[in-house]
Amino acid sequence: MQEVPVSSLQPGDRVLIRPGAKIPVDGVITEGESSFNEAMLTGESLPVSKRPADVVIGGAINGAGAVTIEVKATGEKTYLAQVIEMVRQAQANRSRTQDLANRAAAWLTYIALIAGFGSRGFWFFAGQSYEFAVERMVTVMVIACPHALGLAVPLVVAISTTLSARNGLLIRDRAAFERRAI
Repeated sequence: MQEVPVSSLQPGDRVLIRPGAKIPVDGVITEGESSFNEAMLTGESLPVSKRPADVVIGGAINGAGAVTIEVKATGEKTYLAQVIEMVRQAQANRSRTQDLANRAAAWLTYIALIAGFGSRGFWFFAGQSYEFAVERMVTVMVIACPHALGLAVPLVVAISTTLSARNGLLIRDRAAFERRAI
């Protein structure tokens, strides 16, 4: 028996996992029995008992028993790597709601600019001073500015994704989630 770096493990290798150690790769138990803390990976709050022929997930923490596992997946092929990739893809996807909010914010920006310059022109031609007209233009633009909408939608998406994750729901595709929610 020898210690080797995790990067050198290949499917089919056998690895001894001591009590309290983190499982380095996905595999199947070939010898021994133990309980495993998989809370970080599956959300299961209680340790899960496993024995020979049961699957173990890389990243789980071994309980009190020593087990030998046969490596089934390493690196990018592990369960944890796949979950990380799904989360990355979910965060990279732009949702229909976000696209709609961006378009609405763009139109509202144009409307705010037109209304602001229109207000300046109205007050200037109504006989007010140029400074007065510019103050009214700025006031109209600030009040009508849609940037709050453009900032709020990504914030709502981030908060809803976080709340879902805390409640055990991993959203892989926001657009599909939105279609189902409507």
